[in-house]
Amino acid sequence: MTCELCQSPKGDTLYQDDKLQVLLVDEAGYPGFCRVIWKTHVAEMTDLAPADRAHLMDWVYRTESALRAVMRPAKINLASLGNMVPHLHWHVIPRFADDAHFPSPIWAAPRREGADHGRADLAAQLRAALAV
Repeated sequence: MTCELCQSPKGDTLYQDDKLQVLLVDEAGYPGFCRVIWKTHVAEMTDLAPADRAHLMDWVYRTESALRAVMRPAKINLASLGNMVPHLHWHVIPRFADDAHFPSPIWAAPRREGADHGRADLAAQLRAALAV
């Protein structure tokens, strides 16, 4: 089985270290959609040592904070599903009351035409907000 997150995860790298990377992904209608991806192929949080779990969640929370500071969404959705790609990763998704699916999950049927909350310099702003 090939794993797209092991081979070549797609997105604009906002941060990475030897254990994980934070990507800004191109998700239509959802600017700011980020993934925090563990670099080693493991499927579940409990596959990680406690220190690694803490490190991963620290970056999920840092990503959430950066998105809140830069984009000012109504809500942040955090999800670790892995049903389609069983490689540990977290989705960090800014939500707006006028997005196409709100208040439903983004994977539900759309409720309306969504407003555009994108901006040309989003990656640079998020990188700056994530700077250690």
